[in-house]
Parts: sequence; structure tokens; C-alpha cells
Amino acid sequence: MIVSSIFRSIALTVKKVFLTESVIAAVIVANSLLLFLMGFDEVKNDGVLDFIDHSFTVFFVFEVLVKLQEKSWKGYIADAGNKFDFFLVAISVPSLVEIFVVLPDVSYLLAFRLLRVLRILRFMRFIPNLNKMLVGIKRAFKASVFVMLALFIFNVLLAILSNHLFKSAAPEYFGNPLISLYSVFQIFTLEGWYEIPDAIIAHEQTGSWLAGFARLYFPLITLTGGILGFSIVNAIFVDEMTMDNNVELEDKIDALNKKVDQLIKNQER
Repeated sequence: MIVSSIFRSIALTVKKVFLTESVIAAVIVANSLLLFLMGFDEVKNDGVLDFIDHSFTVFFVFEVLVKLQEKSWKGYIADAGNKFDFFLVAISVPSLVEIFVVLPDVSYLLAFRLLRVLRILRFMRFIPNLNKMLVGIKRAFKASVFVMLALFIFNVLLAILSNHLFKSAAPEYFGNPLISLYSVFQIFTLEGWYEIPDAIIAHEQTGSWLAGFARLYFPLITLTGGILGFSIVNAIFVDEMTMDNNVELEDKIDALNKKVDQLIKNQER
């Protein structure tokens, strides 16, 4: 009787630990700090730190198991945050293979260790109003996808054109269409918009007409793609992200108008 009571008390304590969000948040923060520390070469292969990190993985696995027992699979997976947690824990479990098998220093096998870094993302679920923010981001992407696609096509067009025009003058920027695509996008972000044309102008084999054209061509790309293009994308994205606030304000105004109309009708009677 006493033994069963002790086990029941331990089970309740364990369940309380794994079901308390503040405890889970503290463990995630501690694990994040550990992963940060393990990035330094001086402690990269420290056995003690590796053991502690694997202990965190086991802790998160038990957290999932306790919540599954408490809520059942259907109830657990119904929550979007739990789906996210389950995915992150599942992809970090393979790193436990290191406990039983010595992995060779091969880059693709080290992916098992790198996946556990993604556990830091679990802390995002504790951000206030995260679901609203994610819904807003999804809506913003849907609204701006066609503008971003148009901007990408414009980028490809300019990349091909720039490749043909400046391939010999600046091969490091426009040597092939792929490099040219990156260089044009770099100009879109307002980086290198004057260094690139300066390199073309300084090229010893560049003719005067090409130098003059470069002085006009690249500022024009900066204005149309960088300033105008990204400003439109940003405006649409921000407008859709803040739409929830506008809808809430509009609902309040509509409710207030209804009350005012009702008061006017009552006074007329």
C-alpha cells in the first residue's frame, strides 16, 4: 500500500513536470544554451556535454509520451503546437544513435547531430499570439505571391540581359546566367549597385558607350527592382499582416454604429 502510494506520488510529480509549460520552456532555454556552447571548437567533442545534450533529447521524448498518455494521440495531435513539437522531437531522436554506435566523421552522417539544433525552434510556441502571427504571415504570402513572382521574372530577365551585355567586362558578376541572377538580386537589395558598374567602367577593354550605358543601366535596376519592386512587396505584406487589427477595429465601429442607431430609434419613439 505504501509502495503503491509512493509510486503514485512519483508518477503525479513526473506528470506535473512534463505538463508544466514553464518547466518545458526552461529546459528548452537550457538546451539552447548548451547547443550554443557546443559550437565552440574547444568543447566540440566533450563527452560530458554530449551526454547532457542526449539527456535533453530523452527528456523531450518522455514529454511527448506523457502528453500522449494524458491527451491520447487524437487529442495531442489536434493542437498545432503539439504537431510542431512532435516533428522537432522526432527529427532529433536519430541523434541518440551516437550513444550506441560510434559514427565516423562523415558529413552526411553528422546531419543526425545537426538536426537537434532545430529543437531551439520549440521556444517559438511560447511567443504570445503566435497562431495569429502565423495566420497573418500565411495570408500575407498568399497576397504577395504574384508580386514576388513578377519580381522574380523581372530578375531573370535582367540577369539574362546583363549576362549578354557585361559578360566580358565583368565575368565575376555576369560570367553566366546563374551568377548574373545573383548579381542582379544583389542590386535589388541595394548592395553593390555602384561597385558593380564601377568594376565594369574600370575594365580596360570596356568601350566608352558601355561605360556610359552602365552608369544609366544599374541605377535604373536599383530604382525599378530594388526600391519600387521591394517597396510594393513590403507594402502588400505588411498590409495583410495587420489586417486582423483592422478587422477588429471595423467590427467595433460597426457595433458602435448599431448601438447609436438603436438609441436614435428609441428616442424617436
